Amino acid sequence: MKSVLKEILSTSLYLLSVLIVTYLIITFVGQRTEVNGSSMESTLQHGDNLIVDKISYRFSDPKRFDIVVFPFQYEEDTYYIKRIIGLPGEIVQIDTDGVIYINGEVLHESYGLEVIKDPGRAIEPITLGEDEYFVMGDNRNNSTDSRTELVGNVKRSELIGKAWVRIYPFSKFGKLRHQ
Repeated sequence: MKSVLKEILSTSLYLLSVLIVTYLIITFVGQRTEVNGSSMESTLQHGDNLIVDKISYRFSDPKRFDIVVFPFQYEEDTYYIKRIIGLPGEIVQIDTDGVIYINGEVLHESYGLEVIKDPGRAIEPITLGEDEYFVMGDNRNNSTDSRTELVGNVKRSELIGKAWVRIYPFSKFGKLRHQ
């Protein structure tokens, strides 16, 4: 009888420790998220499953062109996946020809290659605060992003993490390109 109780206790402690470790990993290290929509095409497709690195930004600052995940403030359990375009303290503007300027200089990038039809609020210069980022989807004309008041500038504290690895579909498995 003692050995049965000892085995039950041992198994229970093992399962509890697995649950605690899983919780800690999901809370502080990484989490799975699924792409819903077309705003990051052609980099990410609807239905792609990603692992979000939640620990890197605890030790280093987000960089331009990182793909980040942050909550949508008006819907619970809804997260946006966008690319960082503007960094804290910078001035972002998009002209009527769809050209993005950072501090008055043309932004050279290999993402979002279509001509931006609607610069949104970025038609006027936007000065980012010390903890703010300007984010955009790669599918520039089909993305709700920092160009709209609905999203606006994203604060560092709102960033859940950096999209790191695509785990599904298996044919596209691998680390995501940020730079």
